[in-house]
Amino acid sequence: MYQALYRKWRPKTFDEVKGQDAVITTLKNQIVSGRIGHAYLFCGTRGTGKTSVAKIFARAVNCPNAASDGNPCNKCELCESILNESSMNVMEIDAASNNGVDNIRDIREQVQYPPTQGKYKVFIIDEVHMLSPGAFNALLKTLEEPPEYVIYILATTEVYKIPVTVLSRCQRYDFKRIPVETIVGRLRELTQAEEIKIEDKALFYIAKTADGAMRDALSLLDECVAFHPNEDITYDRVLEALGAADIGTFADLYKALSGKDTAAALRIVEDAVNEGKELSQFATDFLWFLRNLLVIRTAEDASGLIDASKDNLETMRECANGAAKDGLMRYIRQIAELINKMRYSGQKRVLLELALIRLMTPQAETDMEGVLARISELEEKLKSGNFAINDQPHTIIKKVNPRPAGPQVIRLSKAKYEDLMMLKASWEDIVEMLPGPKKVLMRGTKVEAGDDDIMFIDFDKSEVYNMSYRDSAIEELKRAANEKFGKEFTFRARLKTDAIPDSKYVTEEELNKLVKMEIEIEG
Repeated sequence: MYQALYRKWRPKTFDEVKGQDAVITTLKNQIVSGRIGHAYLFCGTRGTGKTSVAKIFARAVNCPNAASDGNPCNKCELCESILNESSMNVMEIDAASNNGVDNIRDIREQVQYPPTQGKYKVFIIDEVHMLSPGAFNALLKTLEEPPEYVIYILATTEVYKIPVTVLSRCQRYDFKRIPVETIVGRLRELTQAEEIKIEDKALFYIAKTADGAMRDALSLLDECVAFHPNEDITYDRVLEALGAADIGTFADLYKALSGKDTAAALRIVEDAVNEGKELSQFATDFLWFLRNLLVIRTAEDASGLIDASKDNLETMRECANGAAKDGLMRYIRQIAELINKMRYSGQKRVLLELALIRLMTPQAETDMEGVLARISELEEKLKSGNFAINDQPHTIIKKVNPRPAGPQVIRLSKAKYEDLMMLKASWEDIVEMLPGPKKVLMRGTKVEAGDDDIMFIDFDKSEVYNMSYRDSAIEELKRAANEKFGKEFTFRARLKTDAIPDSKYVTEEELNKLVKMEIEIEG
């Protein structure tokens, strides 16, 4: 019967465990010195060796030949009985399916009886965070003061779900994600032993896709071998087997995003779906591609920070050339949020397409990131001389003939004059009362008087004046002013070029004082 690679190559001694040197050294020293604790907590991400180390430790504490270097011999009667799971000394419990109080009571009953062989009874409770609150309470007493022949090993991927009362009774060991180089080295060892011919480039891709989990890497390798049995495993075949995309696809997608070519971006997603690619993995790989572009833009020598061939590195350099750092960081943040949403969604394609369209149309976004993206885009347009606003190149701002130089006198009623002066004095405070993006839009504006009861809001720049959500911002500002002063105001937007230059506002009384001559009407 065929045995999966991750089971066949599960480490049987501490020395075979890869990527957890600090944990392994500490446990071996405890066994050699005889300073063995009664409760251990192994925590870390999936596939990093928690259960494997727990089983090695269970054999080592009972093996009569382990005192020299801390490793079990795996040859004595005790080791062999534990290896073939016939020993009564080691019991492995899956807390995901045995999480009730009664299950813990069964353990407490078994604790009362000493081991028939060896020194210790070892209870390995996997996924311990799945225990119910009542089960944790039932476990506490025996966990704090177990018989001297009992050892508990608790394993979990979500340590934050474990009560503090349990944590304080255990020695905690954190299992780290295994580095890519370590996973590649292990994969190379077993492919040689299994006589599997595979390219180094393919090994590196499998190791990176495993995301620090050795078990995941072995499962992915198993999948690739099954997809192409009795054939050399190349990089392209790995991409095909895992439903992944190559770097050329991501380069095309990035060019479509930066060029705001919506049709091209959606066609790339369509092709990925038709080729059977897993869209969550597609998004994750694209996130790494964007990360590499950002590294190239920010680091002087990025070659040592990016795992890629020379050809792929050159492709990424071409994409990164001229790319804005702020834009790349915005892409990375939004794609990272997308990956979290896709994890629990049944409509991954819709989410992916929506995220790509959002990246290409920042003018549709009202959050701060969207505002900053639009400001960055406007700055680029100003530098290049392209003043098309909201993708409407036909929009033209009419030039008007300059008004006569000199101050223009506008007569106001006393009540309106007082309202205007009151608004001018508090204008910055009113603007600061607005929500984030609308506050940014209104900064730098000024309030001026208009006809009847109207107050004009003067904008300096046409690109800000033409923002799609200007009217809703003015409504917000009206509410803020009404709230502050307890009276109704009517505001209208106006571009500064349409305003009266150097206007001076006076009341009727002040205007009469300014006129220091008698006016005689002829006839």
